[in-house]
Amino acid sequence: MQVIAAPGHQVPKQDDPHTYIGDTEPADVPDTSYYRRRIAAGELLHGKRTRGSAKESAKGAEQ
Repeated sequence: MQVIAAPGHQVPKQDDPHTYIGDTEPADVPDTSYYRRRIAAGELLHGKRTRGSAKESAKGAEQ
């Protein structure tokens, strides 16, 4: 599965705690409980980052 760190976070990889998933490039990781817990905690986000973020979409809906 593809994940990216939430803005301002760096999440250690399960198999190498000295290597981090950052908030700029998506990482391909296995679907394990470690990464699912990080997603549930809000530290990781699903999928690839796109040009239009969810915040920008929400701003457009408010207007």
